[in-house]
Amino acid sequence: MSRAYSEPLAPERASQSGQPVALADSYRHCRALTARHGRSYHLATRLLPAERRPAVLALYGFARTVDDLVDHPADPATTAAQLDVVERDLALAFDVNGAAPRAYASVAAPVLPALADTARRYRIPPEHFAAFLTSMRMDVPGPQHRSRYRTMAELREYTYGSAAVIGAQLLPILGTVGPRSDAEPAAAALGEAFQLTNFLRDVGEDLDRDRIYLPAADLAAFGVDEPLLRYCRRTGRPDQRVRRALAHLIAANRAVYRTAEPGIALLTPAVRPGIRAAHALYRAILDRIEDSGYAVFDRRLAVPRLRRAALVAAALV
Repeated sequence: MSRAYSEPLAPERASQSGQPVALADSYRHCRALTARHGRSYHLATRLLPAERRPAVLALYGFARTVDDLVDHPADPATTAAQLDVVERDLALAFDVNGAAPRAYASVAAPVLPALADTARRYRIPPEHFAAFLTSMRMDVPGPQHRSRYRTMAELREYTYGSAAVIGAQLLPILGTVGPRSDAEPAAAALGEAFQLTNFLRDVGEDLDRDRIYLPAADLAAFGVDEPLLRYCRRTGRPDQRVRRALAHLIAANRAVYRTAEPGIALLTPAVRPGIRAAHALYRAILDRIEDSGYAVFDRRLAVPRLRRAALVAAALV
């Protein structure tokens, strides 16, 4: 058992309901959350050294919890207020100079002890988490809300907080063979590549949430607009123009993966197989989209189990 999993730096116990959550229980909650919701991520994480896995899972647990709050709100009218509570709880969890918080009020309560322990142990800057919450607010009606993006540059304002900073959060945990700053651009690119792949796979689901993460200018170059996307969602069949647009965006996504790939060699050798596997597993989703005939409007595509196993085996070589 790793030190990060078993030894808290402060006696933090928290729960949204007022019942205490021990640090070890918080790490276990993050592990279960990842296994349930992030199949490719969880599979790749299992290739990391055992002592680093709990910290990586803690980061995922927090991101998944907040993302679910935004994407599947129990009460859409109060989601912005709930994010405010998450932000206040996060500040309490990171406040090592004051008294350890006895309880948290937000939906993130079960993951916060593990997250705060991870952030302190690996000295992850709090501003990375603030940037993440800023992007999450862009998904919620309010002053920062944005559900359409005209250009890729505009979209990157969102993916900086939702994806690029995730790579920056991971770097202190994974470790680098040289200055961390040398690896930061590639880590940010890998986070962005993962996010862009999710956008391409989840076009239909995002339309149902009244969100379009594909840049309007790129779509318009192929004669695609929002009414056409909604028609494809209703019929479950991609129009030929939509197929061409998706093919273009997949090519652009693959270019981001190529930018990120050299950064794997900058990580400590022990973590490279896990990150190499994650790189391959997420990139394979793009192959799956193409092989399906761009069937992203009537299903959520996944890489077949045998293919995932083969990619993981290749990452170990």
